[in-house]
Amino acid sequence: MINVKKKIGTPKYKQIIASIEEAIIVGDLKKGDQLPSLNSIRDTHNLSRDTVLMAFKELKTRGVVQSIVGKGYYIANDNIEVSQKIFLLFDELNSFKEDLYNSFIYHLGENSRVDIYFHHFNLDMFNRLINENIGNYSYYVIMPANLKGTNLVIDRLPQEKVYILDQTHPELSRYSGIYQNFEKDIFDNLNKALRLIKNYKRLILVFNEDRQPLGMLKGFDKFCRTNTIENEVTSSLQDRVLKKGEVYVIPDDKSLLLIIKKIKEDKLTLSKDIGIISYNDTLLKEIVEGGITTISTDFNIMGERLAQMILHKEQLQIENINALILRNSL
Repeated sequence: MINVKKKIGTPKYKQIIASIEEAIIVGDLKKGDQLPSLNSIRDTHNLSRDTVLMAFKELKTRGVVQSIVGKGYYIANDNIEVSQKIFLLFDELNSFKEDLYNSFIYHLGENSRVDIYFHHFNLDMFNRLINENIGNYSYYVIMPANLKGTNLVIDRLPQEKVYILDQTHPELSRYSGIYQNFEKDIFDNLNKALRLIKNYKRLILVFNEDRQPLGMLKGFDKFCRTNTIENEVTSSLQDRVLKKGEVYVIPDDKSLLLIIKKIKEDKLTLSKDIGIISYNDTLLKEIVEGGITTISTDFNIMGERLAQMILHKEQLQIENINALILRNSL
């Protein structure tokens, strides 16, 4: 019932509190149930009595437990304010992930608390954030992005409490979650736009291997080989000179803004001279320059479905919907 781990960065008394809260949430502890004695918890986990007492005092202050002289501590209230606490680890925040987050929060309802963290594509930060929060949450929603070796720390969490989001890797295949099939999605959606792409001389993918999924590169290469499309992969548009007849596939919004700026500076015409296919649809992309063509998953649906999985304790792997939205830029 009570789990206390060493060297994870979380005070031991907080781990005791989290264990008791979790036992109440899942129904293992109910109002009137007696808790293990201070001494038994102390001896089982090799703690000081003061550490255990600190945890019990905080729960008593909150009205969760009560003490009866000569008998011990009992659950006084099993209707705690938060039914579940959720650890949400994103790679970074942007407009479409904000949509995902808002949809997730809305569909979870009022009795859930979500704490959001960001690893910014840094493996050390990724590992530290998870290690420091082991045992503190009911569920862990994790966006591993393209970081390698994330399973080494994720495997320290209970499998049934972990949900992998957006990108997944073979070593994480045993975990539930909602993911994008980047290789299949870019291949299928570029094929849908093939007639328009053939109006250009060269197809160029802007691909940053530190941030973009490898599946995207594989799907792009497969599409170009299958359809005999002249192509190129570049890591940045910063010093690039645009040439008429190029069409760009752009996964990140910073590069999208940069190429629009370059098109204006070079007095080129969007669609006629330079084509653009962006990733991840936003309201701004519906409007800017008469509309930007996008390949996009539905992040609102992703957030809603994730909430349903957690609320119903579903253990599934779901491929999220993805579509091509044709607009003025192609």
